[in-house]
Amino acid sequence: MGVELCAKLGGGGLFTRLAKSWSKMEKGLNDCVSKSFIGRYFKLEARKSCFTKELRAATATFLTMAYIITVNATILSDSGGTCSIADCTTSLNQTASPDCMIKPNAGYQTCLSKVKGDLIVATVLSAMVGSIAMGILANLPLALAPAMGPNAYLAYNLVGFHGSRSISYQTALAIVLVEGCAFFAISAIGIRSKLANLIPRSVRLACAAGIGLFIAFVGLQVHQGVGLIGPDSSTLVTLTGCTNMNPKTGKCIGGELRSPKLWLSLVGFLITSYGLMKNVKGSMIYGILFVTLVSWFRGTSVTYFPNTPIGDTSHNYFKKVVDFRMIKSTAGALSFGNFNRSEVWVALATLFYVDVLAITGTMHTMAEIGGYANEQGGFEGEYLAYLVDAGSTIVGSTLGVSTVATYVESSAGLREGGRTGLTAVIIGLYFFISLFFIPLLSSVPPWAIGPSLVMVGVMMMKVVKDINWEDMKEAIPAFITMLLMPLTYSIANGIVAGIGLYVALSLYDYILGSIRWLIKMKRMVAKEQNQVSATAGVDSTIEII
Repeated sequence: MGVELCAKLGGGGLFTRLAKSWSKMEKGLNDCVSKSFIGRYFKLEARKSCFTKELRAATATFLTMAYIITVNATILSDSGGTCSIADCTTSLNQTASPDCMIKPNAGYQTCLSKVKGDLIVATVLSAMVGSIAMGILANLPLALAPAMGPNAYLAYNLVGFHGSRSISYQTALAIVLVEGCAFFAISAIGIRSKLANLIPRSVRLACAAGIGLFIAFVGLQVHQGVGLIGPDSSTLVTLTGCTNMNPKTGKCIGGELRSPKLWLSLVGFLITSYGLMKNVKGSMIYGILFVTLVSWFRGTSVTYFPNTPIGDTSHNYFKKVVDFRMIKSTAGALSFGNFNRSEVWVALATLFYVDVLAITGTMHTMAEIGGYANEQGGFEGEYLAYLVDAGSTIVGSTLGVSTVATYVESSAGLREGGRTGLTAVIIGLYFFISLFFIPLLSSVPPWAIGPSLVMVGVMMMKVVKDINWEDMKEAIPAFITMLLMPLTYSIANGIVAGIGLYVALSLYDYILGSIRWLIKMKRMVAKEQNQVSATAGVDSTIEII
């Protein structure tokens, strides 16, 4: 009887009827949407697409880029955000010292957890606004969110770990706002792509790879990632992965490579790696999700909720699961008081350069992948797309996050057949749904985020194959650009060094060309003088005759 039942359910039976019914329903839904106002507005039929195809494309893109929600908030919260020495808890009749922002301190850590929650909301809102605006205004299947690279630059180069550098978080946000306005201006007058072409190609490519190395380096460190790399007094950096560390020096106490959190992170990294090897959509999410779920169990050596006052507070908020959070600390946290300092303008120029270079290049790459680029290198909706991502940066800075950009993960949706702005609008709606799960999203530990940062670095390194390593004029500046970003812990240093070195190496060709031009001109002048002299001699002879 079981065999007969399987036969009925098998070939030509129930499954076949269900498949036909589903196909009929899908076709009816697609026809209905295509003929509606939504279908006509997004040009579904004109671009040979349909609603279910756009839905699949949006889902694929969101799954591949949803990691940015927690990753961006974790990176930016490393700057300390709006937290200060005033948030540190101290003993009775004692004043707090600046060390309280670096060493474990209950009051400061509580402030950081609130800032991280606000930054998660800010990340989601900026991604939602940017993606929906891109879909409605430019009608392109491109998703936007705070970009990897500029967020690390703001957190570690400008503000520093827990505010250890000279520029405050508020001033850094003001820099992002001004840079976004300048970016919007050059997009409006149409010179954005021309400015990008002024930068040497080898340096442009090396910047992406260098930023990838920088991000990966951050993901491997103790405070921000998996904890594999730590400080050393003689070699500057060394292998760590310790069970315990000296809070002052960061040196190992419990032995190297013995941290359970490190090995748990490695498992998450392998899960992500295997998924990417097999082209599994959402592989970055799966690795983060596995490590996070394991870390949510209390009473273990890898728990994110230790039996401490801070751990108890975090766990109580985590148990809410669903909650709608208002931004209290980062929205509108802008300060223009320090714009008379030179480092502020260097930071502004660096962010502006990275935006012009990376975001413009990403858009053109997506146009090529999606097949909607024209013969001149442009694409339909290009002008409005430029305005949208520049405007999204302005919105993001007022919410408290760094530069908002078009994501390369949009290519996942393009490969699924997304061709219209409906894909971007659906992605924005996915981000909107995420707003109601902030307690879960804010409870993702750094050792779950670290592997994804390393993987971002892996994916950003692929551009090095396009650098002409046989030409030393291109190879040397490119290598120095990539090398200095992680080693000096500064994206700006790498960019300045790369461009400066390229100009210096180009001086030889300019000087040699100028000398050759002067020699040529001298010969031409001498030839003209000889001709004039010869003509004068002939005239004298004629007069005598």
